[in-house]
Amino acid sequence: MIINRYLLVVVLIFSSNLLFAQHVPAWGGGADQQDLSFGFSFTYVSTDFKIVNQPNFRNAFLDENGVQVKGPLNSISSKSSPAFGVGFLTRYRITEHLEVRTTPSLIFADRVLHYSYVDPSEDVDKKIQTTSVDIPLQLKLKSDRLGDFRAYVVGGLKYTQAIGSKKNSDANLDLSEKLVKNVGGFASYEAGVGCDIYFEFFKLSPEIKISNSLGNVLMREYNPYSAPLSRLGLHTIMFSLIFE
Repeated sequence: MIINRYLLVVVLIFSSNLLFAQHVPAWGGGADQQDLSFGFSFTYVSTDFKIVNQPNFRNAFLDENGVQVKGPLNSISSKSSPAFGVGFLTRYRITEHLEVRTTPSLIFADRVLHYSYVDPSEDVDKKIQTTSVDIPLQLKLKSDRLGDFRAYVVGGLKYTQAIGSKKNSDANLDLSEKLVKNVGGFASYEAGVGCDIYFEFFKLSPEIKISNSLGNVLMREYNPYSAPLSRLGLHTIMFSLIFE
């Protein structure tokens, strides 16, 4: 019985090798035969904030005249929010297994902070609506190609620049209705894994990356929602489909 199982395993391994030997690998549109190639990407993005509060963040917020605007806080938290991005790929091959690439992308995102107060009737979500351009510079380290498949790891830095946002968009609002704002531009580091799947006329690369901002992305202002915060960091998970 045991011998029969070993024979079955050997037959399966031999059969799979024979199939790989007979299979003609897909051309993939010739992307790997060129040092410089281009493509495009669609990305699902999930973002949330890493929050560092002021030591006295729980205190009631008072205006410049000492009048209470918001009561004492219990906590400040960040909800994971979905976003979407589209991008353009430029790739340059350095060696057979190493390439440098950039994928400038337009990202449409809503980021949310939840403020929980001692008086639950004061609880509020503050949404930070942003449209931004991500400009990454990454190194991609690839494995050997196996049939129509190749795995890789990727990592690098990126710069994010907000577009279309106005610094004084809440100038006419009461203190209790003020917005939380992020700085206009900031850098992040990112790392991820993916795979190249070869088809006859193109190459598809599903990829997942994690990104964390460098420094503080909070724009400091004196209002009930920005004042309790010491620092905001942006944590992002991205799932991309890259066509090349």
